[in-house]
Amino acid sequence: MFLNMLCYLERLLTLLQKLKYIIMNTKNKGFNTKLVHAGSYEDQFGSAVTPIYQTSTFGFKNAQHGADCFAGKSDGFIYTRIGNPTIKAFEDAMAELENGFGGIATSSGMSAVTSVYMALLGQNEHIVCSGSIYGPSRGVLEQDFSRFGVQTTFIDTADLSQIESAIKENTKVLYIETPTNPTMQITDIAAASEIAHKHNVLVVVDNTFSSPYLQNPLDLGADVVLHSITKYINGHADVVGGVIVSKEEAIHNKIRHAMVYMGGNMDPHQAFLTQRGLKTLSIRMDKAQESAMKVAEYLEAHPKVEWIKYPGLKSHPQHELAKKQMRGFSSMISFGLKGGLEAGRTLMDNVHLSMLAVSLGGVESLIQHPASMTHAGMTPEGRAEADITDGLVRYSVGIEDVEDIISDLDQALAKV
Repeated sequence: MFLNMLCYLERLLTLLQKLKYIIMNTKNKGFNTKLVHAGSYEDQFGSAVTPIYQTSTFGFKNAQHGADCFAGKSDGFIYTRIGNPTIKAFEDAMAELENGFGGIATSSGMSAVTSVYMALLGQNEHIVCSGSIYGPSRGVLEQDFSRFGVQTTFIDTADLSQIESAIKENTKVLYIETPTNPTMQITDIAAASEIAHKHNVLVVVDNTFSSPYLQNPLDLGADVVLHSITKYINGHADVVGGVIVSKEEAIHNKIRHAMVYMGGNMDPHQAFLTQRGLKTLSIRMDKAQESAMKVAEYLEAHPKVEWIKYPGLKSHPQHELAKKQMRGFSSMISFGLKGGLEAGRTLMDNVHLSMLAVSLGGVESLIQHPASMTHAGMTPEGRAEADITDGLVRYSVGIEDVEDIISDLDQALAKV
């Protein structure tokens, strides 16, 4: 009798928690309100933030409860590789921010990429892909998925005619990165999606460089959006992770199935730290992109800079498109120096404030050389095809005082 009453009270508490979440649902609230509250729910202790459920497995109330969980009839948790309250809170927040059906948090950005490839591509099937994308995202297609019969065509997806020409009868996915890493090319997501859907091809967009604060690909017609949350979403250079959000339930389930079976899940502590970083996304990005515009204008006027690509500059060939589909220009800058490879190396060896490191989107400014770092795994021909020149320098503007960022670049450029 007492145990039955206890079970009843537990179920009532769970129902009240869900009811409060429904009442506090943030779907119709502003973006900053969503950042703070999306995915949150009240636990039995009234925690202000979702706790870290650092557990590998979860107990069932009884045999029927266990059976219902495995059958999908209950939303209870089974095993952290399959699901965990801390991870789910982050997944729900990202699904809401990207206006999708559901989120899938992964152990790294590449785990997100490979989960999508594994779920949506099969033997003798074809993917059309932006040529200038994150090096490993391209490399795993060229070196690994190709071994299992997956065919890939790399193109400039900013040129819509190339998308139309590249699609074949066996094409299943159009994979877009926009802005691209590191060449800062912009693809018209809405127009590209219209072309792809005409041929029953799914559209996947890597939205890492923009984050959901500046761009929502699902609203523009894409079917799947993914992020390396290591970058802007976490924003503090202390977590590696990824996330996938699908527009439709069927695609979401297919990708989650692949991720769970490959074991690419996020850890609860990762999810906790990322949820914390997510709450300040807009504040960090506003500061960083405000500074990035000033840094870009400084570099564009510098006599030792041969070219610069930043979507916020009117000189960027797709500036108007960026204004149309993005709510800001982010804080990534690519530029080339007169003097090529050696000039780039000299610059990177003489900056003091900026850290010479890969990654991006953190509170600190980072500088790196793609040809010898992030895209070193590509062939020279592949880099040339993707317009990644030997002298290209990629700069991630942080939230330091912009005067200090420019002063640091100025003294380093003086030595080039």
